[in-house]
Amino acid sequence: MKKKRTLTEPFKIKMVEPLTITTEEFRAKRLREVGYNPFQLHSADVFIDLLTDSGTGAMSDRQWAGMMMADESYAGARSWLKLEEVVKELTGMPHILPTHQGRAAERILYGLLGGKGKLFISNTHFDTTRANIEFTGAEAIDLLPEEAHDLERDLPFKGNLDISKARQAIVARGAANVAAVIMTITNNSSGGQPVSIANLRAARALCDEFKLLLVIDGCRVAENSYFIKHREPGFENKTYEEIARETLRLGDAFIMSAKKDGLVNIGGLLAMKDDELNRKCTNLLIISEGFTTYGGLSGRDLEAMSIGLKEVFDPDYLHYRIKSTEYLGSHLKAKGIPVVWPIGGHAVYVDAGKLYSKIPTDQYPGQVLVCDLYTLGGIRCVEVGSVMFGAYDANKKLIPAKHELIRLAIPRRVYTQSHIDYVVDVFDDILDRRDQTKGLRISYEPPFLRHFTAQFEPV
Repeated sequence: MKKKRTLTEPFKIKMVEPLTITTEEFRAKRLREVGYNPFQLHSADVFIDLLTDSGTGAMSDRQWAGMMMADESYAGARSWLKLEEVVKELTGMPHILPTHQGRAAERILYGLLGGKGKLFISNTHFDTTRANIEFTGAEAIDLLPEEAHDLERDLPFKGNLDISKARQAIVARGAANVAAVIMTITNNSSGGQPVSIANLRAARALCDEFKLLLVIDGCRVAENSYFIKHREPGFENKTYEEIARETLRLGDAFIMSAKKDGLVNIGGLLAMKDDELNRKCTNLLIISEGFTTYGGLSGRDLEAMSIGLKEVFDPDYLHYRIKSTEYLGSHLKAKGIPVVWPIGGHAVYVDAGKLYSKIPTDQYPGQVLVCDLYTLGGIRCVEVGSVMFGAYDANKKLIPAKHELIRLAIPRRVYTQSHIDYVVDVFDDILDRRDQTKGLRISYEPPFLRHFTAQFEPV
């Protein structure tokens, strides 16, 4: 039997950035000062930053070299033409618009498609997607298969859309009132779980039947392609890029925050097949983002993105990316920490509701766990539960999210295994707190995306 070797990074370090070591007393004080919301912390206050994998990765030597040769022309820059060619090859779509990040593309597209009385159907809308849809007055509903809500059940594609439920929703509302079906890959809010090609094909057929628009939110399309190759029969001999191309060609439109699988620190994309929709989106882009060949980005950003969208499909990179995330999740599970299983591509999701089962839902056990991880270990992460996705009924009573989770999102090519081992060790102290009974209450919240700026206080 071949000996199992240490999971080693497929890169070597050329430049370093110092991390600040702080004390538990300092961290407790800072947390009080920012209203128990780690989004409000300074980066210098944080030791291991797992708040998000969006724009927090390390770029390669080839990307940095490309930035030095970028064309900063306002219109028709060489760097734009290079990116446009890469994205057209990847998506098969003729119309490509750059944006400064993914939510700008969401605002443009869903601002046009949405409006009062309109319905958007998705496997799961993430926070900015839902906010941009609901801001127009439209409704966003999530339709996961029932078995995907079993957080511990080991299924290969727990991010899929429930096609039967989607059909029922379309018939009940009327196809004319359904703005679009959105497939988020991987499915961030459901634990970073992948979506199968079979499910995407079924969604395509459903949209064809009712003449609906299919939008693919593919900011982690490379990671999703990894899971398809290794879990879905018939794709084992295809490259990751071939799988991604087959995936994206099923959509009518493609939205991407390139800060994920574009391997860049800023940037987004909106691609479409329809000429008239493109004209409308182009007008909004010029008003709000910039000209059509830069979309709020510098030539350097466009150049780095064009290189990142090729590098991300490197087999060695993707193997390490998925397996290093799995390393964290499997070690936490072995320690007795309840995690969403199987582990997704970009993050480990911990079931805070189960871990802190004595804290009532309306006292936000996920936010408590987020704060405890920072206080005990200087680890910053984010709640993905009733703070992020909860709502209120007519009597201002909390309608909780389906699950009370936290997300440990792993930045790309940033941390080594020893950093991840440190995170695992901090959870030993977390286990000592599992019997606490008091949580947090919200003292301030904005009307949209409250988790970014809400303030809390201990109950």
